[in-house]
Amino acid sequence: MTKNETIKGVFLVSLGATSYGMLATFVKLAYAAKGITGLPFTPAEVISSQFILGIIAILLINAFQKAKNSEIARKASRKNITQLMIAGTSTGLTSIFYYMAVKFIPVSIGIVLLMQTVWMGVLLEMFLEKKAPSLAKIIAVIIVLFGTVLATNLINNNATLDWRGIVLGLLAAASFTTTMYGANSVAKEISSAQRSLYMLLGGAVIVLIFALATQHTPINYDIFYKWGILVALFGTIIPPMLLNAGFPLTGIGLGSIVSSLELPVSVTMAYFLLNEEVILLQWIGIFLIIFAIVIMNINWRKKAS
Repeated sequence: MTKNETIKGVFLVSLGATSYGMLATFVKLAYAAKGITGLPFTPAEVISSQFILGIIAILLINAFQKAKNSEIARKASRKNITQLMIAGTSTGLTSIFYYMAVKFIPVSIGIVLLMQTVWMGVLLEMFLEKKAPSLAKIIAVIIVLFGTVLATNLINNNATLDWRGIVLGLLAAASFTTTMYGANSVAKEISSAQRSLYMLLGGAVIVLIFALATQHTPINYDIFYKWGILVALFGTIIPPMLLNAGFPLTGIGLGSIVSSLELPVSVTMAYFLLNEEVILLQWIGIFLIIFAIVIMNINWRKKAS
């Protein structure tokens, strides 16, 4: 791996993480807007538009790749498709839980809760591999938990946060942990565009069920050409493409560190566009969480040798 390739990878991953960081703010702005029916956009409308537009875009990308590399591209088997769609259900659940969470709590708190994937991932890895985590990971988990207390301002927050937002935020983190596991372990032999498509289709099934169960008002179809385009671009189209292109160049360790940019970007966007209050103590907590991610992804054995 050359230095230029690594720099290119860092650039791609940072752009992908930045895109993800903007997503929750756009969702919150969509909730504050009204559609053609005169009613505010609902979570079902926002999430459905994201998945439908995302699937259309990924279908076009797959068609382009197939036309360009018809003799190279490996077609997904029925087993691949089934595995990816099952894994993709967690993608739909993540969007549902996260977008519902930011209806009840500030975006700056929601993104911190989503970042609990750091310690949830350690627990999942410990359970699946049946071995204790390294000392570095244990230290990182402690730092994350302490940073979360600061980042959510639990110490000085006299006004209690809505428990629904807290629960939904943690559920989003749990489902996102499952998504990351699926993305890194299921059907790795086929193209990233195909994997993204079938995972999105699996997520779309969950989203459809959610929309049918919760949408009790006339549908604002203008969500598709208003906020739906932005949410799809920054949620299901741009980030996966950039991260899938960047991670092979940076490696998992460096890529994970760079992708933690999502956290400060999300909080900064909420501060400037949503006028959410973010005090110094919260910023300290945010950077403690990023520091923990750095600790987890440094190759300590290599350093020691």
